[in-house]
Amino acid sequence: MRGRQTVRDMVLSLAVIGALVGAIYIFIPHDDSADAENSAVKTVDYRVELITARRAAPYAVAAPEGLPKTWRATSVSYRASDDGKGGAWHLGMLDPEQEYASVEQSDASAGKFIREVTLGAAKVEGKQAVGSKKWDRYKGDRYRALVREESGVTTVVTGTAPYGRLADLAAALVVKKS
Repeated sequence: MRGRQTVRDMVLSLAVIGALVGAIYIFIPHDDSADAENSAVKTVDYRVELITARRAAPYAVAAPEGLPKTWRATSVSYRASDDGKGGAWHLGMLDPEQEYASVEQSDASAGKFIREVTLGAAKVEGKQAVGSKKWDRYKGDRYRALVREESGVTTVVTGTAPYGRLADLAAALVVKKS
């Protein structure tokens, strides 16, 4: 009957709902471990795409060799251009701290290519030493980048990772043409 509800009835209803929520939480699988974050992003094997890009690209394609297993490749592509100029190589990775870093290469117009892959980052003062070479530094709202222009190809190492980690990736790059 209406009007005869009591506080006791409300407490019993809440207890039933609480028990139901608790049962759902216990029986529905979930993973709160640190490994859940690592497994949330799919790791890809980029070797076949790299071989294909090295055969197809009109420039020597750069890819990392000797990075620790804590670096994980997450995306890879090679986009050829119809006119033989402007092909683009991309290898996206997560560094050991789960920050994004990628290798981008193209023989297209350097300015436009750099703006696209760095999401509009601008050149800043100073150079980054990577081995015996100096790379230009870029900084934007979302990405940092190290840029090297040489012999008709622009190589950009960019992402959310700090400059030191980007330099580690750049130092591991091996340039080859198949």
